[in-house]
Amino acid sequence: MKPNIVLIFTDNQQASTLGCYGNPEIHTPHLDQMAQDGMMFENAFCPNGFCSPCRASVLTGLMPSQHGVHSWIDDRNMADWPKNWHALDGLRTLPKTLRDAGYATALTGKYHLGEPTAPMDGFDEWCTLKDGHVRSFYRNTITENGQTYDHQGHTVDFFTQKAIAFMDAQAKAKTPFFLYLPYPAPYGHWPATQETDRCRFSALYDDCPMESIPRQALSKPAIEAFLMRRAQSGGGLDYSMGLRAPNDLPTLRNFYAQISMVDDGVGQIIAALDRLGLTQDTLLIFTSDHGLSNGQHGFWGHGAATFPSNLHRAAHSVPLLVRHPGQIAGGRRSGVPVSNMDVFSTILDYVGLPNDQGDMAVPSRSLTPLLTDRAEDIGQDAVFSEQEETRVVRTRKWAYFKRFQGAKDYPIGPELFDVENDPAETRNLVDDPACAKVLAVLDDMLTQFFDQHTRPEADLWRGGVPVQNTERRAFWQNAWGDDWQPVYRYD
Repeated sequence: MKPNIVLIFTDNQQASTLGCYGNPEIHTPHLDQMAQDGMMFENAFCPNGFCSPCRASVLTGLMPSQHGVHSWIDDRNMADWPKNWHALDGLRTLPKTLRDAGYATALTGKYHLGEPTAPMDGFDEWCTLKDGHVRSFYRNTITENGQTYDHQGHTVDFFTQKAIAFMDAQAKAKTPFFLYLPYPAPYGHWPATQETDRCRFSALYDDCPMESIPRQALSKPAIEAFLMRRAQSGGGLDYSMGLRAPNDLPTLRNFYAQISMVDDGVGQIIAALDRLGLTQDTLLIFTSDHGLSNGQHGFWGHGAATFPSNLHRAAHSVPLLVRHPGQIAGGRRSGVPVSNMDVFSTILDYVGLPNDQGDMAVPSRSLTPLLTDRAEDIGQDAVFSEQEETRVVRTRKWAYFKRFQGAKDYPIGPELFDVENDPAETRNLVDDPACAKVLAVLDDMLTQFFDQHTRPEADLWRGGVPVQNTERRAFWQNAWGDDWQPVYRYD
C-alpha cells in the first residue's frame, strides 16, 4: 500500500521562529520533537515571498514565471472573478496527480488560489475559509463541501479537527490519503495579530521580553514600498504595520502565541496518526508558504515589503521538517539549500509517480535521496527565487539579488551578500572588485535557470503578465506600457 501523505503549511513564518531552529523564547515542543524524529532542513527557502505564488509552486513544482501567480491573490476583487475561478486551472497539480493514482484527497485550511466556495480540481474533500488575506483567527466564513457557514472559534483548532476527521474516515476505509493542511496562522499581519482575543497560549508570552525580535532602524526600501503600495491600493489594508509592528509588543506576543497554537495542532495530528495506527504508514511534512522578516533589516513583512523587493534570509527562509518513522532516520539535519517547492517532486518521487508538467521544465527537485540516504546531494547546490522585479540565487556561500533594469523611472541595482561571513546580509559586495568573478558566475546561473524555467506569457522580465494581481503595476507599466495588466487566464 502506498504511504499516506500529510502536508502541513503555516502562513508567513521564517524558520528561526521555531525552537528547533534556535529560538529561545518560543514554545514549540511538538515541532521540536518532529525535528528529532525525522529530517530537519537547515537551509530551506521559498520561491517567492508571498502566500499565493508559493502555494502555487508547491502544488505544481513550477516557478511563478511558469504558473503565472506572481503576487497574492487579491480577494477584495472576488466579485469580479470568473465563475468558479482557480489560478491553477489547466496545470498538473499535486492533489490531482495523487487522486488519479488512487489517493483520497482533502484540503482543510487556507486556500488563497481562487474561488473558496468551489473546490479546486483534485480535491475530494474541501474545507476552507473565505479570506485569503486573513482578517482574524476567529469569526470566519467557512465553505465545507458546498455548504457555507460562519464559525466563531479559532481556525487552527477548527481545521485540525476537520483534518483528523478526514484521517479517521480514510483509516476505516483503508484508503491511502493526501491531506493538505495549510493553517491560516501565525500569519503575522494586522488586523489578525492586532486583535485582542486570547488563545490558550497567550499567557505564555504575557511577560516575554520578545528579545528574539530585533529592533532596528527603519529601512528606507521599506518606506519606499509602503508609499508605493498605499498609492496603488487606494486604501483597504493597513500597510503601515510593516514599519510599526517590530515595536508593538502585543502584536509580537500574539504572533508567537499563534505559532504555539500551530504547534499544538501538529501535536494533535501526530497523536491521531498514533491512535489510528498510521504513524509507520505516513509521510509527514511541515513547512511554511514563505518567510517573514520580523524586524530584521528594519521592517516587518515579506519579500515585497521593500522596494526593490528583497529575499533576505528572514523573508526567504522557511522551516522544513520531514518525518516517516521506519523509513527516514530520526535526528538528522541537512545543510543542503532546498526549496519548499521541492515538496512537489519529493512527494511524487516518494510514492513512485512522475513529476512532469508537459512541455515545461520542472525546477522542483526530489529530496527523497537525501531523506533515504541514497545520496548526499540533489544536484546543483543552489536555490532560486523571484519577487517580480527581483530574482535571486542563493548558495551556501552567496546570495545574489538581480534587479530588472527596463523601467527607466525606477532605477534599482543588484545586491551581493557573503552569507558565510555576513549571515545577517548587511554588506552589499556587488561593487567589490574582489567579487567580480563570483558575481559573473552567479549572474550566469540566474540567467540559465530563468531561460529554462519561464514561459513567455508569464515572464514579467520579457513583457509577460501575472495572474490576477501585481505589487508593481506602475513599475511594469513604466517598462511595458499602460496596456500591461494582470489576467485571469492565459489564452
